[in-house]
Amino acid sequence: MGPGNQTNALEFLLLGFSQDSEHQLMLFGLFLSMFIVTMLGNLFIILAIVSDSHLHTPMYFFLFNLSFADIGFISTTIPKMLVNIQTQSKSISYAGCITQMYFFMVFGGMDTFLLTVMAYDRFVAICHPLHYPVIMNSHLCGLLVVTSWFISLSYSLIQSLLMLRLSFCTSWEIQHFYCELAQALTLACSDTLVNHIVLYIVTGLLGFVPFSGILFSYTRIVSSILRIPSTYGKYKAFSTCGSHLSVVSLFYGTGLGVYLSSDASSSSWKGMVTSVIYTVVTPMLNPFIYSLRNTDIKSALKKLLGRTFYVQ
Repeated sequence: MGPGNQTNALEFLLLGFSQDSEHQLMLFGLFLSMFIVTMLGNLFIILAIVSDSHLHTPMYFFLFNLSFADIGFISTTIPKMLVNIQTQSKSISYAGCITQMYFFMVFGGMDTFLLTVMAYDRFVAICHPLHYPVIMNSHLCGLLVVTSWFISLSYSLIQSLLMLRLSFCTSWEIQHFYCELAQALTLACSDTLVNHIVLYIVTGLLGFVPFSGILFSYTRIVSSILRIPSTYGKYKAFSTCGSHLSVVSLFYGTGLGVYLSSDASSSSWKGMVTSVIYTVVTPMLNPFIYSLRNTDIKSALKKLLGRTFYVQ
């Protein structure tokens, strides 16, 4: 690609795992299997919640949206990577890259907000059980989810529009398996100051505020559980939020790893492995965490599968 602004004809190259040519077939099978398991697992959670009236409660309403967001999250990155591995191509169009960035930020932001909302739901359920039906009414639940979607869509749109104002010249190689915003900014030959300011400020706020909300909720939850006199009562109270706490730990643990490795070009392989855990493994494990530790979900899944096989 010659000098000058060639944004209109630009195609980014997603290097990703493509440099390891000897293991392309193995990587294709691995990621295809993980993609299928993730899609089926989250789809079963969604169908189980929809089909069982006993699960039409705030907690499972938020879990329904989380499973939907996880489906979108993994669908944003893995199908393109599988196509590139199959066709032995590394390219993604300029428009395709911006689109991928947009939806990656949308669904990633939704995961963050929904986990925060679910922590608040558990806080109300454990710390204010008598007022739970009044506080967590359908209007508030709907408002929380709609607000989460609005913030995620707005922030992603702002970042995407800011990317459109940049010019890209001679470098177009992204050391990742998807269009990662921070790495794409390093390829621009125009001023990216505004982009970086918005990126760090908004990312800091969208990371700090939800995480602070989760910490506050669980601080109050643990305090309330410790005041329960019986051991069985403590176990029963903690079991209602154990699955959520596991998902939060996995999501934020890997998310922190991605953030810390995003600017470390010398450890791009390690950064990609961390990103795989964050973008693929976490959405894949969420249905198993919630189904294995939740008797209501297991019961609903058994009924759903039973009706499916009975019809067939």
